[in-house]
Amino acid sequence: MSTPMSTSSTPAGAMKRLNMILAIVLAVQIVLGLVVFWPRAAATGGGGALFPDLKADDVVALTVTDDQGASISLRKAGAAWVLPAAGDYPADAAKITPLLDKLAQLDTRRLVTRTEASHGRLKVASGDYMRRIDFETAAGARYTVYLGSSPKFGTTHLRLEGQNETYLTDVLSAWDVSAAPASWVNAAYFTLDQQTLTRVTLKNAHGTFVFTKDEQGNWTWTGLKASEQLAASAVTALVNNATSVTLVKPLGKQEDAAYGMAAPLATVTLETGDKTVTLLVGAQDPADKSYVVKVSESPYYVRVAEYNVQALVEDTRDSFVQPPPTPEPTPTPASSD
Repeated sequence: MSTPMSTSSTPAGAMKRLNMILAIVLAVQIVLGLVVFWPRAAATGGGGALFPDLKADDVVALTVTDDQGASISLRKAGAAWVLPAAGDYPADAAKITPLLDKLAQLDTRRLVTRTEASHGRLKVASGDYMRRIDFETAAGARYTVYLGSSPKFGTTHLRLEGQNETYLTDVLSAWDVSAAPASWVNAAYFTLDQQTLTRVTLKNAHGTFVFTKDEQGNWTWTGLKASEQLAASAVTALVNNATSVTLVKPLGKQEDAAYGMAAPLATVTLETGDKTVTLLVGAQDPADKSYVVKVSESPYYVRVAEYNVQALVEDTRDSFVQPPPTPEPTPTPASSD
């Protein structure tokens, strides 16, 4: 009588044993992954401040670089913050101080990894990051912080230059830190109360257009023919654009031939009861479509979004003439059979 064959010696049994081994190997890999990458308290007694004793007032210089290579540098000048690369254009301390406060709050409580090989994957490598923040203190200390990927909502990977340890933080994220200049200054480059205006003159390649307020506060234009009416909405748009200019980037005080101010594309003269303000629209950047703008009230040249000043460049005489009403179609008489 033959002995029954062992189940493990059959093909099905061998496959079952192989699957079991693979399952064990996978489980071990998962456990190792959790051990290496699961946020945990640092080995130094639960973690502490990443920058012990740092206060917002200690920081005197700050540079932010994003993952596209754009960069913005700010520096303290006395008690104020400025953009050195833009002729010390004034920065808005109310937008800078919250970031400095958050840097001082960063800690090492949640360690993610100690391995340099993980930096690229977590987007905190020196050449692969979401945001890089360089800052300097009044004492001369310099630091670089990398903000990386977000494993879940409200958390961000974080690493300090010179250390392999990567931490998890809910204090600061890459989206809190922009490299766009407009994010750090008062974006309102120029404003003027429209109620004080008495005359507005626009000069561009299509002509010179002069608008004057009458005693009732309505805009008038002597360039109209007897059969024409003023397009009031077009004048209102002109006034709105010329009296409220928002910058996208300050350029500085030094004029550059590339700004095109020797032959501006548009010149707007704004007259009030006690002063005259001139706004010049210079060359357009073919890449981002922004225009260089300079107003006589400011020593700075700035870049302005296309939508803000394009009409000043392109308005023609027809822009300010109300189109005649569309004639009603003449009814066609019904034909009789």
